[in-house]
Amino acid sequence: MNVKGSTKKRNFSTGEILKFIVPSFIGLLLFVIPLPWGGESLTIGVGYMASKFSDSFGEMLPAFMVYVVIVSALITLISTIIKPKFISERKFLKELLIVSPLTLAIRLISAVLAYSVLYSLTSLGLDKVSNPNTGGVVVNDLFPVLATWFFFSGFFLPLLMEFGSMDYLGTLIRKFMRPLFKVPGRSAIDAIASWIGSGPVGVVITDKQYKEGYYTSKEASIISVCFSLVSLPFAVFIASFLELSVSFIAFYGAISIASFIAALVLPRIYPLNKKNSEYFKGVDVKINEEVPPGRGIHEWAVERGIIRAEQAPSFLGLITSGLKTVVDVYFSLMPIVMLLGTFALVIAEYTSLFSLISKPLVPLFNLMRVPDASVAASATLVGFADMFLPSIFVKGCEFEITRFIIGALSFTQLIYLTETGAIILRSKIPVNFKDLLIVFLERTLVTLPIIVIIAHLVY
Repeated sequence: MNVKGSTKKRNFSTGEILKFIVPSFIGLLLFVIPLPWGGESLTIGVGYMASKFSDSFGEMLPAFMVYVVIVSALITLISTIIKPKFISERKFLKELLIVSPLTLAIRLISAVLAYSVLYSLTSLGLDKVSNPNTGGVVVNDLFPVLATWFFFSGFFLPLLMEFGSMDYLGTLIRKFMRPLFKVPGRSAIDAIASWIGSGPVGVVITDKQYKEGYYTSKEASIISVCFSLVSLPFAVFIASFLELSVSFIAFYGAISIASFIAALVLPRIYPLNKKNSEYFKGVDVKINEEVPPGRGIHEWAVERGIIRAEQAPSFLGLITSGLKTVVDVYFSLMPIVMLLGTFALVIAEYTSLFSLISKPLVPLFNLMRVPDASVAASATLVGFADMFLPSIFVKGCEFEITRFIIGALSFTQLIYLTETGAIILRSKIPVNFKDLLIVFLERTLVTLPIIVIIAHLVY
């Protein structure tokens, strides 16, 4: 259901209009509109800030994040056992630090794993964890990227979410988004923020919107596993890594077309079609994208945007909210990324599990006339662990068409335990591990034939 607003036209002051336009425009510049910041290739503002911060402090970030994970574990242990009054009486701190035995175990184990990677410990079998291709990938590659992206996103996301831009754009494009993808129009902002910037940031936006009453359980589930695409800048990097730069337009075109079709299909099949349409427990329904009779769609969109901006927090409230978001991500999410990411990468590096379970795919790749079918099959399923692994598997493949197919498929599969998957599992979005595995396989089966057809047209 949608909240019904008054159909009577309101008159707004210049100050009220500017409060909607200025922060919203800055938010769109930072998260949605790609520009050649600093004279570099097209990227969004938050991405540029994260990149520059990494350039300046990148070498310190792995160690810093390891100690964040260790501090998170120690403070959580003390708080959960002692339950200090200072923490127990503050809702945010209580939920963050007084946790279940499972969450406490995850943070403690992650602290040990992170420490072993930082100091290259090899005793007690930790050599498999501290390997540069396992735990080293999480600490040295993922941690710096996630730390910088979430730091800047945490403080600047309110400009995109709290000042009406999502209400404005959502109202304008609702008539397309709802019938095509079964989601509100405002979800397009989530998709664009992911596409241009960062998939994990898209999941965070979706989670916050769900908890605030803008999405139902089904809508949040659909958006998180259909629209949180891997960023355009990373696609450029993968294309270069696989020596596909000359065919990049076709490469990204295949990713876009296949992802679009997957977003049409998946909401209509299990498990997404079985999710309930209830809003987050205990919150008021806030979405209102329906245009009242007799009102123009743009006029109504502007009004909804301005009304939303009127309700935006104060500057201090925005800073406090941003700080809570960053602390929550660092203390809660990073340990999960460390544990799941390392576990998945150890399996990929030291066992033949992915090779064994991918054997049934070899005939399929042969049928689709994909060269080096056995390598392609193994690379297909290893993507569930981390999106970069499939590209590593086929890097040395002599057939460019195979590198093209696996590189593009690694983007359209979307569910990676080291990033998006871990963030979804940690969020309030009602998608569990089984759902993630099923969606990963469904996305693979839906998008692979499309990518293969395009690849055969190109090569």
